[in-house]
Amino acid sequence: MKILLVEDSRLLRFSNERALTKAGYEVITAEDGEEALCRARDEQPDLILLDLLLPKISGMEVLTRLKHNRVTAHIPVIAVSGLSQKNRQKLLEAGAEDYLEKSSIITDQGVSRLPKSLEDIICRINRKRGVSFSPVLEKK
Repeated sequence: MKILLVEDSRLLRFSNERALTKAGYEVITAEDGEEALCRARDEQPDLILLDLLLPKISGMEVLTRLKHNRVTAHIPVIAVSGLSQKNRQKLLEAGAEDYLEKSSIITDQGVSRLPKSLEDIICRINRKRGVSFSPVLEKK
């Protein structure tokens, strides 16, 4: 499964990329909104993890553009942010599959819980799409 990880913080991007790669995912990264849109279009990932506070183009704008582009509209997007859960409903209405708070995926010891959180979300996405409960999304 190929994941596009969009995160402007170099430390968080590296930590999450390492944890996802160790868990068996293929990871491509982007550090701003413009790069995220290009990589999503060109690389066609199976899933996008999208930070909301990004340089150049905000995460919310990136989400809107992804969902309004026929080439990328089918790609599930999980918003990841340090912002509170109050944004969750707005993001779901804009097309995000789910929302994760950064504080819930990094432990006090700096260990990423992202792979485990993703496994649960991917299974939920697969059930919604009527595919097997495998943690790996089927590519369209």
